[in-house]
Amino acid sequence: MANRHLSRSVALQSLFEWDFWGEHAPETPAIVARNAKEFAPGLSDLSFIDILIKGVIAKKRDLDAIIEKAAPEWPIDKISPVDRNVLRLGLYELLFADRGEVPAKVAINEAIELAKTFGGDTSGRFVNGVLGAVYKELGEPGKDAQPAKKKPTEVPYEAMPIQHLGGAVVYAHEGKEVYLAFVHDIFGHWTLSKGKILEGVSPDAGTVSKVKEEIGLTVAIKADLGTNEYVANDPEIGKIRKQVHYYLAESSFTDLKLAKKPGLDDAKWFKLSDILELNFYNDILPIVTKAITILSEKEK
Repeated sequence: MANRHLSRSVALQSLFEWDFWGEHAPETPAIVARNAKEFAPGLSDLSFIDILIKGVIAKKRDLDAIIEKAAPEWPIDKISPVDRNVLRLGLYELLFADRGEVPAKVAINEAIELAKTFGGDTSGRFVNGVLGAVYKELGEPGKDAQPAKKKPTEVPYEAMPIQHLGGAVVYAHEGKEVYLAFVHDIFGHWTLSKGKILEGVSPDAGTVSKVKEEIGLTVAIKADLGTNEYVANDPEIGKIRKQVHYYLAESSFTDLKLAKKPGLDDAKWFKLSDILELNFYNDILPIVTKAITILSEKEK
């Protein structure tokens, strides 16, 4: 069953990419092969993913119509791309999957977990509400079935695997102005360029490499801004602690080249005076503020 959850994760990421590119999307087998290689390298059988994606695409018009009826205040194009494709995937399994293989409650619960993992703070509740409404319209199939008495093991915080990442507040001078470079995610926030640090690589060297990889800038580390930590869900190993070491890094003022990376849709330079008007995550704002303080002192 763990493989099926992982397959659903890959299917969602592939549907998101297919939806994002629209008529310019690559063929879905190519998308699936790439995502499976990157996010599920140990998964050899891709047939379940193939069934899900072909089914969702074939039934897309019907699925979208049902979603709009269940959530009339949310036109399909106004729903975030992640939530939209979680709903399509969950609804497809709820309506068209073999109930013996995928009971209705399993389809709903799996969709909710995907929404919590890949969506925003309210995605789980939103998906639960929409699919729950459809489930009631169907007469709540399987409501009286006895659930399996298997309680998931809750891993203590101290025992969670730790993943190390490096990130940077990147700045550059252009004339008398100071600019900062940020990346924009699909949830409407401006955030910092960051990436996973490989084992054996120092945080500062790894950060320089990841900034170059993500936005195409060659940077020099100028100051240590501290570390943030948060808990995330890995589709293969469960909950992990992500520790991000942030730096203040200088670059020349050149064009940003955003890599094709799931979850990011833009990268821009902003004048130092315009930064506080941007929409940041709460844990990122103190890092940015500290960087601005250091830069302001340098400019005096």
